[in-house]
Amino acid sequence: MQSSQTEARNGAAAAGRPVVAAMREVSKAFGEVVALRSIDLDIAAGEIVGIIGPSGSGKTTAIRLLLGIYAPTSGVVEVLGDDPAHFSRADRERIGYLPQFFVLYPDLTVYENLAFIAGTYGLGWIRRRRRINQLLDLLHLTDAKDRLAENISGGMQRRLELGAALINDPDLVILDEPTAGLDPVLRAEVWNTFREMQQHGRTLVVTTQYVTEAEYCDRVEVIDRGRIISSGTPEELRRLANGGDLVRLTIPDLDRATVRAIDAYPFVKRTEWSGGDVVQLVVDQASQAIPALTERLHQDGFQFASIEENREPFDQIFVRLVDRAADGQAVDR
Repeated sequence: MQSSQTEARNGAAAAGRPVVAAMREVSKAFGEVVALRSIDLDIAAGEIVGIIGPSGSGKTTAIRLLLGIYAPTSGVVEVLGDDPAHFSRADRERIGYLPQFFVLYPDLTVYENLAFIAGTYGLGWIRRRRRINQLLDLLHLTDAKDRLAENISGGMQRRLELGAALINDPDLVILDEPTAGLDPVLRAEVWNTFREMQQHGRTLVVTTQYVTEAEYCDRVEVIDRGRIISSGTPEELRRLANGGDLVRLTIPDLDRATVRAIDAYPFVKRTEWSGGDVVQLVVDQASQAIPALTERLHQDGFQFASIEENREPFDQIFVRLVDRAADGQAVDR
């Protein structure tokens, strides 16, 4: 066992959440094409980890390494306490996998599709029936169980595909672009299902090119051109991208002297103003800074119209993180 992996597990255990999967200095090359470069990754039990990045960034390669489909060119991969290359059948049955493109049997019903997949795992008919009914309830497909797969909606088809990945009751569920091609309403529906799966004790690893979905994850790994360029909770990534939280302050007839005065406040890290009545402030934590700002502005006699946290869409955060990485700035915690 590598010492870094032992330290990671010990740290996770101290926090009460053991590491179920880890990568240490993992690279993967296909001939002269390097798909992943020196990846470090920890996945703790019971969390939803998002691997976020544009198409071709290395997301699918990363999860195929976790599944043992690929072997690393260099580095160490460990999943559920073992090298994926040495998985036994019992090890593999502890992992559910939903590839980006999953083929249902359109001329079978929802129930028959699940029964067929359960049969491939060797589930006996009593256990099979119980497990299928559990999944139909979890995935809100009970009312559609007798409908042909070709006659249900796209969102229901994706939930059925999730059911196929969960039929063996896995501990770790790996999902590659599970919301690709779905409209925003259906994507939200699928993510609601993920949260329900988490509540049932599952650990989920989800890749997506929809960077706004980072908001739904407990922790996010931002990947670009084969490198993890930042890692943390969605809130931590916001602060990394901006150097803190953003607060939008509106003061009628705002002038440069007022901006300079506010910029000197000890709890304001910097101000961003390009004219007009609105100035954006960068602070450590908006929840603490806004009350302090309100009190100080009143003390200094500044009459403001509004003060509120500015939560930018996560696609803007992603672009800023990528730009910082391209400029050579550190973006990890």
